[in-house]
Amino acid sequence: MSEPLFQPASGVLDLPYGPDEHSDVGENPPRFTWMPASLEEGMYELQISSYKEFEPEYTLTYSQIPYNLFTPDKPLEPGMYYWRYTLIGDNHIRSEWSKVRAFVVADELPLTPLPSRTERYTAASGNHPRLWLQAEQLESYRETIRQDPDLTGWSDFLKHSVLPWTERALIPEPAPYPDNKRVAKLWRQMYMDCQEVFYAVRHLAIAGIVLEDEVLIAKAREWLLHAASWNTEGTTSRDYNDECSFRIAGALAWGYDWLHGSLTEEERLKVRQALLRRTGQIAFHVIERSRIHQVPYDSHAIRSLSSVLVPCCISMLGEEEVQEWLDYTLEYFSAMYTPWGGKDGGWAEGPMYWTTQMAFVTEALNLVRKYMGINFYERPFFRKTGDFPLYCYSPDTLRASFGDQSSLGDPVSLKTGFNIRQFAGLTGNGQYQWYYERTKELNPDSQMIFYNYGWWDFRFDEMVYRTDYPQIPSEPPLAAEPLKWFQDVGWVAMHHRMEAPQEHIMMLAKSSRYGSVSHSHGDQNAFLLHAFGEPLAIESGHYVAFNSTMHMQWRKQTRSKNVILIDGKGQYAGTDKSKNMAAYGKVLKASTAPGISYTQMDATEAYRENVPYIKRYVREIYFFDSAYFVITDSVDLECPGKLDWLFHTLYPMKLKDQTFKVKGQKAQMEGRFVYSSSGDMALSQNDQFTDVDPKEWEGLPGHWHLTASTQEAISHRIVTLLIPQKSGSRDYVSYFMDDQDHGVHVYFTNQGVTRRVEIPKAY
Repeated sequence: MSEPLFQPASGVLDLPYGPDEHSDVGENPPRFTWMPASLEEGMYELQISSYKEFEPEYTLTYSQIPYNLFTPDKPLEPGMYYWRYTLIGDNHIRSEWSKVRAFVVADELPLTPLPSRTERYTAASGNHPRLWLQAEQLESYRETIRQDPDLTGWSDFLKHSVLPWTERALIPEPAPYPDNKRVAKLWRQMYMDCQEVFYAVRHLAIAGIVLEDEVLIAKAREWLLHAASWNTEGTTSRDYNDECSFRIAGALAWGYDWLHGSLTEEERLKVRQALLRRTGQIAFHVIERSRIHQVPYDSHAIRSLSSVLVPCCISMLGEEEVQEWLDYTLEYFSAMYTPWGGKDGGWAEGPMYWTTQMAFVTEALNLVRKYMGINFYERPFFRKTGDFPLYCYSPDTLRASFGDQSSLGDPVSLKTGFNIRQFAGLTGNGQYQWYYERTKELNPDSQMIFYNYGWWDFRFDEMVYRTDYPQIPSEPPLAAEPLKWFQDVGWVAMHHRMEAPQEHIMMLAKSSRYGSVSHSHGDQNAFLLHAFGEPLAIESGHYVAFNSTMHMQWRKQTRSKNVILIDGKGQYAGTDKSKNMAAYGKVLKASTAPGISYTQMDATEAYRENVPYIKRYVREIYFFDSAYFVITDSVDLECPGKLDWLFHTLYPMKLKDQTFKVKGQKAQMEGRFVYSSSGDMALSQNDQFTDVDPKEWEGLPGHWHLTASTQEAISHRIVTLLIPQKSGSRDYVSYFMDDQDHGVHVYFTNQGVTRRVEIPKAY
């Protein structure tokens, strides 16, 4: 007898139902996701049919699906389809079928099936090593480095990333925090120590086995057994310091795999027990506690799939219960990765978290492809995601991006360059290779910075890439798109002369469906401006530490952004994830035509929690003739309110009448409030970080914050002109206004070319 099937509605944090008639199915077969039908134990059954009645001869049935996500093992023929699911409980009683949903499979979609659980390991060997080089590849690799040790970067790896560990003393197990209360400085030192243990084990083990050097193998065993002796429930456990746990689990996985034949049975058992426990801690958190297959916005849990579950499970595959954890990981990569973006390749958390996630996921996907022959790189996201740093984190820019950023104020991270080179090797895109080469030129000595050395070893990365991928010719981005809209995450990038840093102008704007969740901020409708080699409009503040007062009271908050406050209030950016997601924005339009790039963004809902009387907030940005920007803000309220128009920069500004001027070292900018429906704006500036602990920014420069305040009104219309220039330039933009019954027309003229902007009437 059938039982009713519980089919809850998707909330803002939940996994949506899909595909349906509103879905843009971007790959074949589609990815099926649904809200969990019950918290009780059971398995799902899924049916796909070309007929709504699900006649058996036209229906595919997939059974024994453990989670609320699924990728079929074969593509579908193009056409219209219907799907439904049910839950079969442990009592073998089938629930009613779910609602029937329709979708269309178009022609010529990427073919990206996932082999079934019974077939996906058929190409996997039981031999060791399995991580990176396979046992069957060892002899040919030995011959390669015997003939030319510089060809793949082996010599540099051996000299700088292996041999130093033969002389280093064993690193002690990290001590607890004082009173077991997290201290940012100690937290970072703990994970740095664990990263060094990881380097010592992985690099000594690889070098020892490749060179068949018993001295290096003995040293690798010493480091491995030392790490295996650490308390799995102590300071490096998942719940005490997850970053430490990720690194030690990874060290044990690489050591167990590469040294498998060099360990005694007793040593192997000791390492395996520690590795199994640490992997199990992380798998439990991901699958049972965080449940990222239902609420997919836990950044660390998602990263641990790549950094921990893939290498750890591969190294132990065939033993214990690890295959279930690896199946979960592969199915997540296939059906849900990534919840932070889509087929455009965007990353909602921003480029530094793109960098971190892509560093680990590409390493994991390379391991999966080499060990079991499953290639996730054909998925649309991976074919396009190199565009995200190219357009939103261009290599010559500083501070020109949104979201949390540990490298804030520094040049673009060299690891970002290494990541994008991976996608150059996969796609053959020469612009990606150009990006890598530019970041390498700009970061010649950055290996030891904490956000590099504490996370990756560039010599190991170089060796692996040069062994596995071709060298792609560099291609400067002369053909870069003047406007790039990442619809999946709501970011819009406008560029002029990206290939020439001293001529480059970049405007980045954002209004995202992800709101301020995770590492995103309360910055919907905000913009950033970098021009002629220098940041002019920035998200202000410094990177101190996650959850510092600088982070929570300033950086995440709207008051640090180039956007508006309403009666002194910004967008919701607190700690309630559902409210974070509800505080969303959206890009309504983004287009380019000769002489004009344009975007229109709506951040109304981002303010709703703190300003319940808001009716509408729309911002439009025009980039005219690659020379100047016009920004219009339209705000309608249910009762009179005052706006503060905010602008942040590195330098004190010159304020006069309705203008503000920024003078940097390489560039300058003039801003002018051309029109305000409530009358002239009141301009002021300061260089303080309000409500931030002064000790957190002691010795760091203040940033300059412009506040341009309106009079109270029920509706506001503001037109702002921004003219970025090289230092010493005297370019001029003239303008005049024409007041019409339905609104205001503003005409801007530069070098004989006139452009018109229309602003609707304020109510």
